[in-house]
Amino acid sequence: MAKYSFEFKNMIVKEYLSNKGGYRFLSDKHGIHHSLIQCWVANYRKFGEKGLMRSRQNQVYTFEFKLNVVELYLIGELSYQDLALQVGMTNTGQIARWVLDYKAAGPDALRPKKKGRRRKMDKDKIIEKIEESDSTEQMELLLRWRTSLEL
Repeated sequence: MAKYSFEFKNMIVKEYLSNKGGYRFLSDKHGIHHSLIQCWVANYRKFGEKGLMRSRQNQVYTFEFKLNVVELYLIGELSYQDLALQVGMTNTGQIARWVLDYKAAGPDALRPKKKGRRRKMDKDKIIEKIEESDSTEQMELLLRWRTSLEL
């Protein structure tokens, strides 16, 4: 669950936009950091109320898009927030993660990674080796294993 609800974010943004206080005043009043309010206001101005909502879907970005965003950050003098708004993203932390990965391991760190657990052993190759071998013990074990699967 998100730390702050859409309603709470919207209320604070509306307070700011109706001149009921600045970032610091609202920060002290509601007990949150002023930079968070700045992000919410910027997202609201760029994307409307949709910019304050938490996305329920994982957004998948292409390698080229990630590389382009990282290069824009490294060669430009934009903050993560400004860059996110420029490229149409609301998650500034994602850009920061890409930049750190890029600095640590280069462009290949931005490529998509395989999901799931790697196979420990390839059963088909093991069965093939057992069938080709002369060991009767291994053949008996293989036959027992196959019959136990049929049950």
